Amino acid sequence: MLIRKDQDLNELETEIFDIIVGIDDEKKQEQQKKACQKSLTARRAVEELKQKKQLEYEISDEHWFDDL
Repeated sequence: MLIRKDQDLNELETEIFDIIVGIDDEKKQEQQKKACQKSLTARRAVEELKQKKQLEYEISDEHWFDDL
């Protein structure tokens, strides 16, 4: 439903329009929340992988003798 600036809306039409806009805003917020959660999960997975690789390097047999 496109609303023109010069179009007068009655109270019911205005309320319906506000509800539709509100629903769209809620959907956008929910999508943004899901995207942020997905991004956070990916960052955590990358960080865990880096930590695992660093730990494997630190405890590898070759590395034990580097400091001697």
